[in-house]
Amino acid sequence: MFTKPRAVTFINFLLLFALLAPFPLPASGEGIKGWGNQRPPLPLTPSPLAERGRQQPQRERRVATPGKTATPPLTPTPTPSPVPSVTPDTVRPELPQESPQPTATPAVVATKAATTRSLAELQARISDVLRKPELASAMVGIKVTSLDTGKILFEENADKLLRPASNMKIYTVAAALNRLSPDFRFVTSVYAPAKPDADGVIKGDLIIYGRGDPSFAARFNNGDYFKGMNDLAERIAAAGVKKVKGDLVGDESHFTGPRYGSGWEWEDLQWWYGAEVSALTINDNALDLSVKPGTEVGKPAVITTGPPDPLLKISNRVTTAARRSRRELNVDRDLGQNTMTISGSIALDDKGYTAGVGISDPAQLFVYLLRDALARKGVTVTGKSRTVDGRSGGSIIPKGVLALMSNTSEGPAPVELVSFQSPPLSLIAAQTLKPSQNLYTELILRTLGTVVLPKPTSPDPIRTSEAAGIEVVKTFLREAGVTPPTLVLTDGSGLSRNDMVTAEASLQLLTYMSRHRYASVFRDALPIAGVDGTLRNRFKGTAAENNLRAKTGSLSSAASLSGYVTTAAGEKLVFSIMVNNFSGDIEPRVVCIDPIAVLLASFAGKSK
Repeated sequence: MFTKPRAVTFINFLLLFALLAPFPLPASGEGIKGWGNQRPPLPLTPSPLAERGRQQPQRERRVATPGKTATPPLTPTPTPSPVPSVTPDTVRPELPQESPQPTATPAVVATKAATTRSLAELQARISDVLRKPELASAMVGIKVTSLDTGKILFEENADKLLRPASNMKIYTVAAALNRLSPDFRFVTSVYAPAKPDADGVIKGDLIIYGRGDPSFAARFNNGDYFKGMNDLAERIAAAGVKKVKGDLVGDESHFTGPRYGSGWEWEDLQWWYGAEVSALTINDNALDLSVKPGTEVGKPAVITTGPPDPLLKISNRVTTAARRSRRELNVDRDLGQNTMTISGSIALDDKGYTAGVGISDPAQLFVYLLRDALARKGVTVTGKSRTVDGRSGGSIIPKGVLALMSNTSEGPAPVELVSFQSPPLSLIAAQTLKPSQNLYTELILRTLGTVVLPKPTSPDPIRTSEAAGIEVVKTFLREAGVTPPTLVLTDGSGLSRNDMVTAEASLQLLTYMSRHRYASVFRDALPIAGVDGTLRNRFKGTAAENNLRAKTGSLSSAASLSGYVTTAAGEKLVFSIMVNNFSGDIEPRVVCIDPIAVLLASFAGKSK
């Protein structure tokens, strides 16, 4: 017989068991690596160098959980530059000692599926995944086809219109490779009224005409924020320019239309993934924000940005709190304003918070940084720094440049002193799809609308570069055998919640690109499971690792994965999985997408 204390303990145990019994643990493999079967908190540190997973940003962002430490610091070349006046609650933007880097998405442990050996068994296993109670309120569209035989292995709701999230990027990039070729390069031109005289003097404005080159960024320059700008300044000096008796002008009129993508939500526009789109782009049009505790409790936090933005005023209202206290931060940047307010508290032993925030008027920062780089090359500018855009209407290069040279468009044509080329589109495509970079996709879309010049489908004579680019994509899709009337395309990156595509359409596009003359370039640009890009922490230790190549997609209520995988029997498959309208506590990658992808990679049978 139990003694009284032991009996009470046993009864308490039975009561606890009865309470917990109705709540089954997730099935094996549905947890997150390092967290058992508990879901860890989603990362709260967006970075301009990586896609965030299912993050729900807000314009005023509260951060309450200590962030991860930055990865080993970059070594950007320090740039001495003037800074704005500092008021008591304004901090001077300076280069952080540690440049904020992408915070790795928590590793998703996909189910190590048992090998299926017949098509019927594979289909049954996929159906079991789709019937999970967690997906009862969600809509899942899926289609899987063999590239070798053309046979459909599985499909469900394949013709339903769903939000693709960043799967939209494969539509834009595929069209660009087809229309522009992998060897296409963005060109930034430097114009003047005439060549410099014998003393190296330009009598008039020096104009930097941008055409959407994304490569003036640390991503393309071994982590150096300033190398691209320094290279451009060196080319200008090498052209014989020593002095400019006029203004330094940034001309971003190559693209027409709003600064943001159609259908973007205001909550996204503060952060790096909702950065402004400009023909003159600098460092992803975003800053790496760093907040670290002060030297003692009660002291102001240390706030820095990389690169330093002398045009930005930061109001520092963050205090250093006691050790092990909860982090409480609010980040607020008003749209169209070069002011940012950061308030709250950060613990003395906090390793620091990093975030990627968008900047206002990137063309202006481009010109400012170039002016500083020119000064260090011995080139002086007597006039002011200014920008010109094309948002009042369409503009082509001669007209846009001539309008800057004088008050009239008449007169001699300007002289191109420097033609600065980007890396080839093949490289830019990989730097777009692998990290899921929204800005690059929007630049590519607008370039399509500017360079390819599609036939207008409406009588409206004024069209934005974005709208023209979408027409180019739709024309390409028709040629690829995809039916555009059944799709809703509103931007290039998928950040718009108005985009609607089908799993069938994505599969048709991927099938077409698998046989395209640039098939290898397109395939190599996709993230590789367990290796790189947005899939680097997924599918580790499964049959999909270093096998599956696919584009991810993630919004607050949309998740997708579309691409290619080779089965255990060596058969090449193409697939598209889209999940919409799931509740906020569900992680569709864990519950649905990744388990199905592993089933495909583990399939040891044949499609027929």
